[in-house]
Amino acid sequence: MTAGKTYKSDFLNVLDERGFIAQGTNLDGLDEKAVAGIVTGYIGFDATAPSLHAGSLLQIMLLYWLQQTGHRPVALMGGGTTKVGDPTGKDEQRKLLTDDDIETNISGIKDVFQKFLTFGDGPTDALMVNNNDWLSQLGYIEFLRDYGIHFTINRMLTFDSVKLRLDRESPMTFLEFNYMLMQAYDFHELLNRCNCTLQLGGTDQWGNIVNGVELCRRKDSTEVFGLTTPLLTTASGKKMGKTENGAVWLNADMFSPYDYWQYWRNVEDADVVKLLARFTTLPMDEVRRLGALDGAEINEAKKMLANEATALLHGPEAAKSAAETAQKTFEQGGLGGDLPTIKLSATDLSASPVIDQFLAAGLCASKGEARRHIKAGALKLNDEPVREERNFTTDDIRDGAIKLSIGKKKHAILRLT
Repeated sequence: MTAGKTYKSDFLNVLDERGFIAQGTNLDGLDEKAVAGIVTGYIGFDATAPSLHAGSLLQIMLLYWLQQTGHRPVALMGGGTTKVGDPTGKDEQRKLLTDDDIETNISGIKDVFQKFLTFGDGPTDALMVNNNDWLSQLGYIEFLRDYGIHFTINRMLTFDSVKLRLDRESPMTFLEFNYMLMQAYDFHELLNRCNCTLQLGGTDQWGNIVNGVELCRRKDSTEVFGLTTPLLTTASGKKMGKTENGAVWLNADMFSPYDYWQYWRNVEDADVVKLLARFTTLPMDEVRRLGALDGAEINEAKKMLANEATALLHGPEAAKSAAETAQKTFEQGGLGGDLPTIKLSATDLSASPVIDQFLAAGLCASKGEARRHIKAGALKLNDEPVREERNFTTDDIRDGAIKLSIGKKKHAILRLT
């Protein structure tokens, strides 16, 4: 980390103050370049799912601050590299996707960037490109001859993405082994296409980034730069972007704005400052003030984090609605309109086991889990514990609905039709 160092450029000073910098190939050189003029920098996003998740948000915020400090961000869609699959951090090969799958995923991913970046034709306007445009055109023999000579097997075997597989005796295909060559080639291609001289990414991508920097030096006789951010984990050591029920997706149709708001509202106390710094645009003086709150007041800082993070992704109105729903649900005991909702015919109510609807709402993964919650007094209807397995009754209905809860934080609404 470089915390405490003063840079000449606004770009690196902002990243440093907000805790974004882990490593750089030549940070002083990058600093000089950022002072001298506009730097074009990119991050690659492989299209392995129809949405990015909160684990990718750190990289999106890097592009945001690159643009906000007067430079040009490039969001690289990995239409080509997704066909291979990044082996970094994986014990086994990713599932191979069809071209149609990849195009569908890219379509789902694109809209998120519009929320954080300004696209256009201006000198600092963001670009979105797809590496399939050049990777799919490469001739295999020509690629090996022109670029493969710059990579030694000896060095490639030292990278974490390869060592992890070898150490665990997990197979690594030759297809995956080529991934780092393809990512390095992306940097070379972007340098020549749009004068891109900076690649950003997480520390798990350091080896791939260094390969690209080295390839540009060898093939283009040009110094380009790499910068990585720390991998973000919670205070308890968990990976960011995951919940008990799965990934925190950035697309509203896969993870509702209300659930997104709740994700940030429920972070650990010890994480509030670093998350405010990285995932909001609040001034750092305000971040530090909120981070200094203690006891019950820390909840106000969490609400601010939830409001700001949700407004950035889903807009101010969605953030306001989620906050009001949470207040009505948790502080006033009401039924907030933004809670996950399932429907059941009123005529089927008395024949429906309570635990079946908890499964339907996604509050429990199995009947066994629901039964354990009943024993612990954590499974509730309208905030009252369910003491035994039973069916619903008309006494459970409140204004045409029934509130389903697991503990204090997981809720859904059963509406009767």
